[in-house]
Amino acid sequence: MGRGICFKKKAGEEIPDEMIDKEFHLSTPEAHNKFRELIQDIPMEHISLGEEIIAEAKKRLGRRLNDMIYISLIDHVHTSILRFLDGITVKNVLLWDIQRFYRDEYQIGLWALDLIEKQCKVRLPEDEAGFIALHLANAQMDEEVMHDMYEITKIMQELINIVKYYFHIDFDEDDVYYYRFITHLKFFAKRLLDHKFYEEDDSDDLWNVIRKKYPESYRCVGRISEFIQKKYGHQLSKEEEIYLTIHIERVINKTGR
Repeated sequence: MGRGICFKKKAGEEIPDEMIDKEFHLSTPEAHNKFRELIQDIPMEHISLGEEIIAEAKKRLGRRLNDMIYISLIDHVHTSILRFLDGITVKNVLLWDIQRFYRDEYQIGLWALDLIEKQCKVRLPEDEAGFIALHLANAQMDEEVMHDMYEITKIMQELINIVKYYFHIDFDEDDVYYYRFITHLKFFAKRLLDHKFYEEDDSDDLWNVIRKKYPESYRCVGRISEFIQKKYGHQLSKEEEIYLTIHIERVINKTGR
């Protein structure tokens, strides 16, 4: 990419290095090949827009993002703009949960809406800030395969609600223990969707200590276990019960019963 990089150039001619502002090179062959396909169908304006959003996300989050974000987010921004121009808007039913679970990513999503309006003269609805946030949350997963963050967020919401109603509390969403809890739930939901779970090991002693030390939190985990078994067909291992019980006990104690 560069200002007027192809001006007065023909196919096959070389581009002088001094004209190049940005060079795209994606590390995995899969991402690289998909990106090559993508740029054939999407205007450079939208690709540049997506790249600017990703650059801002990297700066604000201070984390590595999976290369596939260059495909998923740019494609989403492009599709959202075309949809909106056709008079079609998609409701994000998990918007409220996204605002709670992915605060930093959501703020970047709102910033992205301002950028899109500035550059494309199109004001996308706030629901799109939520979808952008999910793409950014997904890209922080340390794997090549992009996960269904919409489904992960739905599972997180279900489990948070079980804890809230069991203890009749509202969480302090600014608390570090709440952040750790929802982070644990995020990766638990990911394992559930991937059918990858903690292996059972010799954890009976610790399991007995934890359930006796934190009886209420353990009974709440029992409710979660019943729900997971009924809806998703997965039986929680003792290892998973231990981690959930500890996280719930910490967040409940901090919140106050």
